[in-house]
Amino acid sequence: MGKIKITLVKSTIHRPQDQKDTVKALGIRKMNHSVEKESTPQILGMVKKIAHLVKVEEA
Repeated sequence: MGKIKITLVKSTIHRPQDQKDTVKALGIRKMNHSVEKESTPQILGMVKKIAHLVKVEEA
């Protein structure tokens, strides 16, 4: 499987707690922080849940 780069581009302020927890579980700490993850079905599901908050690129 390939790797994806996930960057938080919108704030989690005024978002539901489950979305905040998903961002934290991915290891994203603050705005414009990026992490690289394997593109497993679990990670892709998490990204889909917060797709309106992040930018995803192939790494």
